[in-house]
Amino acid sequence: MDLKVGDKVDLIVGRNSAIGFTVLVNEEFEGMLYKNELYQKIAEGEKLVGFIKKIREDGKLDISLQALGFKHTIVKNEIAILNALRKNNGALALHDKSDPNDIKHQLGMSKKAFKSAIGGLFRQKLIVISEEGIKFVEHIE
Repeated sequence: MDLKVGDKVDLIVGRNSAIGFTVLVNEEFEGMLYKNELYQKIAEGEKLVGFIKKIREDGKLDISLQALGFKHTIVKNEIAILNALRKNNGALALHDKSDPNDIKHQLGMSKKAFKSAIGGLFRQKLIVISEEGIKFVEHIE
């Protein structure tokens, strides 16, 4: 196996099980996408791009749909939030106390990822955070 943790791989989604979806990795290896790490809907037979999260002792692979690495993920999530703000007239009714399912449904990320990303955007002075949600700085009234 010429794969290592962090490698970008091609996936074909297999069976749905209690813990997640089995996936065929690079048309050769068996892997698992865990349900608690999925922030988008996927279907059996779907082709996706993923990343090797862990190579287990039994040779099976734990797979993530998000690139590994803190900086890459934060930037990707910040961009997703900025794009969502642009599509919603500069405001989103989400903040650090929002329900995790609302965040997952609207932005396709975990609450922890959301909080990290809005913290970064706030420190860059791109957004403001209030009880109503987040807004672009220039949309303050």
